[in-house]
Amino acid sequence: MPKNPNHRSKPVKRDEPMTGSMKFFLAGCVAELYLLVVRRCYVNGNAQQQINWYDRYLWILAGLGAVILILGIFLSAMWKADTKKREIGWYAAGGGAFLMVSALLIRALNAPVVTLLSVVVPVVMLLAILWSLYDRECAVALTVLGVSLIFLWVCRRMFPNIYYGTLMRVIAVLFLVLLAAAAFLARRASRNGGKLGRLRVLPADADLLPIYTACGLSAVAVAAALVSLNIAYYAMWILAVVVFALAVYYTVKQL
Repeated sequence: MPKNPNHRSKPVKRDEPMTGSMKFFLAGCVAELYLLVVRRCYVNGNAQQQINWYDRYLWILAGLGAVILILGIFLSAMWKADTKKREIGWYAAGGGAFLMVSALLIRALNAPVVTLLSVVVPVVMLLAILWSLYDRECAVALTVLGVSLIFLWVCRRMFPNIYYGTLMRVIAVLFLVLLAAAAFLARRASRNGGKLGRLRVLPADADLLPIYTACGLSAVAVAAALVSLNIAYYAMWILAVVVFALAVYYTVKQL
């Protein structure tokens, strides 16, 4: 019999992934709310509101973001011995960086950037939650599909542009090369126990089929976008359905 029958072993920390995913969810909601305010007061505002935001408020937001970024980095360095406090500093730095960069981009490129960020923020939030909760190979596959979905959206907007259309097509070809490189590196990591050099990127027994499928479907969709914008539109919907189906499948598998 144990000497102390009332003694209980320390419980396993099962709530850490859920806590991390909730932090990403709240951060995404705050960022999306900020973008909604900018859209309401700047993009859809009257002429005077737009002038005030362009000449004053966006500069103030960029400066405030820079101050928060520097403060967050300073606090992280000062609290380097305390993991929890250092994490708070990095969260502050990330929020400041988003505030500064988004304000500068919105001032430079106006409404299209607000629309793009309004799509990117929830996608990044969902991918971050997936990386917190699900298997690594699932997270990699969904990340590839999510990035490809955003890239297709940008392609449909930029290809018809007389100034940036050619440049965007060159970037699309480079994106296809990156997809091939991602599949190659995943295979190489699998042969090396999930590691690339000393960096572990996949579990030792990772199933590469979802990653290969994600890279293949994304490559076909981007190649189709180079041929026809109408095909690109339907390819976006197909990728969105695949993302949803894969997320549901892995959610059921986790449960």
